[in-house]
Amino acid sequence: MPPAAVPRPPGARTFLSVLWALVPLGSVGALTPAVFLHAAIKMRSTLAWAAFVIYLVGTVTMFTTVSSNDALFSAGLVLNTLGGTAHAFAVRRRVFPRPDPVAYGNDQAIQFAQHRRDLRQEARELAERDPGLAMELRIGRPDLPRRYDDGGLVDMNHAPAAVIAGLPGMTPELVEQILEARQAVGTFTSAVEVCVTANLPADLTSPLTEYTVYLP
Repeated sequence: MPPAAVPRPPGARTFLSVLWALVPLGSVGALTPAVFLHAAIKMRSTLAWAAFVIYLVGTVTMFTTVSSNDALFSAGLVLNTLGGTAHAFAVRRRVFPRPDPVAYGNDQAIQFAQHRRDLRQEARELAERDPGLAMELRIGRPDLPRRYDDGGLVDMNHAPAAVIAGLPGMTPELVEQILEARQAVGTFTSAVEVCVTANLPADLTSPLTEYTVYLP
């Protein structure tokens, strides 16, 4: 499963916004209406739509007078090329607002957490489908050298006490209860069985379901 998409960093947004503002100059005014159509859609203002119409008229004037009226052609060319470029730079930051640093950081954190959750789900499905391969990949065994990223799963049937202790809500007493229950039953098959057999608090069922796997 590919990593979650990451939003463009502020530096990349600035670079793209400058390229966007240079389109009128680079296209010699021909694409200026497209630039301001994009601006009007993003800004949602009457003035932005009026600018789009003006530059569209300028483009039509350029193409219809290119060989018949030098004055009108020149006026349209200057309006769309120089005027359009200056105007695009003037509204650039409104069309490409800088992301809020806190929101940007939060978005990255959410996407990373979702990616880790997807990795755990993928690893659990692999373990159910091919337990032997899962054991070879050492899914749920962060205490062993490995290359496979399982998103932070813990194999409750084989992981040592130190690894189990890192699960949400664990205390030394609860870890000891789990180890004693594991020794008694041999292997667990689910988080519900762990909680019942080891006499764990009921509210641990959900986090154990999220972060554990059960290999034979």
